[in-house]
Amino acid sequence: MARRNENLSPEIVNRGIENSGPYAGSPTFSVRVRRGLPDFLSSVNLKYVKLGYGYLINHGFYIAGLPIFLVIFGTHIWKLTRDDSPLKYDLMNIIFFLVFLCLFVYIYLDLTPRSTYLLDFACYLPPNELKITNEEYIELAKKSGQFNNKAIEFQQRVLKNSGIGNETYLPRVIFRPNFKKDLRDGREEAVSLMFGAVDELFATTRVRPKDIRILIVNCGVLNTTPSLSAMIINHYKLSHRIQSFNLGGMGCAAGITAIELANDLLNAYPSSYALVVSTEIISFTWYGGNELELLLPNCFLRMGAAAVLLSNGLLDRWRAKYQLKQATDDRSFRSIQLKEDIEGKLGLSVSKDVIEIGGHALKANITTLSPLVLPVSEQFHFFKSLFLMNRKGNSSKPYIPNYNLAFEHVCILATSKKVLDEIQKNLDLSDEYMEASRMTLERFGNTSSSSIWYELAYLEAKGKIKNGDRVWQLAFGSGFKCNSVVWKAVRNVKQLKRNPWSWIN
Repeated sequence: MARRNENLSPEIVNRGIENSGPYAGSPTFSVRVRRGLPDFLSSVNLKYVKLGYGYLINHGFYIAGLPIFLVIFGTHIWKLTRDDSPLKYDLMNIIFFLVFLCLFVYIYLDLTPRSTYLLDFACYLPPNELKITNEEYIELAKKSGQFNNKAIEFQQRVLKNSGIGNETYLPRVIFRPNFKKDLRDGREEAVSLMFGAVDELFATTRVRPKDIRILIVNCGVLNTTPSLSAMIINHYKLSHRIQSFNLGGMGCAAGITAIELANDLLNAYPSSYALVVSTEIISFTWYGGNELELLLPNCFLRMGAAAVLLSNGLLDRWRAKYQLKQATDDRSFRSIQLKEDIEGKLGLSVSKDVIEIGGHALKANITTLSPLVLPVSEQFHFFKSLFLMNRKGNSSKPYIPNYNLAFEHVCILATSKKVLDEIQKNLDLSDEYMEASRMTLERFGNTSSSSIWYELAYLEAKGKIKNGDRVWQLAFGSGFKCNSVVWKAVRNVKQLKRNPWSWIN
């Protein structure tokens, strides 16, 4: 029997006409019960709590090492200065102390990971001729001849409840009669999106392209030869010393995965610049058939791209916007996948179980992240409740920390209105926390991995980012993956120039 804390939703399934038995010739139905997003406030998986504290302890060496060194340093300074006569100093002790000091500083700086800074980012704003209203979408879909009446009605119904507005962007080529995915169209779309975002970024930061040491490009579906990163290297004449990577097949979560990879590479290449480009090519995700599960991405995915410039140079701290603080089954594997229908038409399949699967991935993610970002007081109450729970005869639930105390701003991937509603309810987030996600969904739709950057751009345009504010970016993707990253603003940020939201003020 289902527990009371599970969100269950009944679904009546038509099983067709009974072929044999006493009810032969009669229609039969069954009731299927599906779980919704799991109740985050009902339980805690200790495996992920342990994982989070493991990360904290691993980094604790660097935090604890500095106070110990300062104590030793202060003790020696006191010994050297307690006698007023410098002639009485032991020369060998002074030399030994200086050697020890230099060695410690060298080892500490060599072992301690440098901070990664986000200098700036840019979101591509497509031209007005690519804007499309929901009504125009349906009209063009009808004229294309790609869909039957049932498929048209399904898309119309999804768009009505999607939360997507009438100013999103789509390539018009996908509505051509008998449209087929074409590599030339895909590359042209990739060029306009990626180069548009990178041009904006270089113009804003004034960083020379040849100074880029690391390049990471993520695109879920389109993977060409030469690669997308090679296209950028060739166009901007980047250095031959550049380390370049392409991430594919990871869907909407790849943007944060790219940030984590860039952070690791920057630790290997100190005082370097890393360029991360996140996009999705709509002409390659488009499905021109009639299987309903393959039509959902058509309704939500829209054109967009983001370019992000990272650095771990010590001097870049003074011109950066943010500092990086934390980067952290078979049914799941098949919840989002690229597949063919019975006619051989390729499309993205989204399982009906994706919300439940995504919910469990989200729960694991925030449980791991909590020890790294929550205030000490919240962690104390949590461990106190765990201790009391383990006592015999005590069946109380563990204390669930208040995640609103960990962040000032939240950027949750703008997937769909339903998903955002479920996350807001289960994490008990206010409308203010969800504003950036909902506004991005309405204005730009789901731009896949670049969506979280349009949300951060919205917060900047509204002047909401203050010095010291923490921003949580959260994204989901095929696999199934749930990735998150936390930034800390190092200054007040209000970006109006070259911002896709500049019109809101």
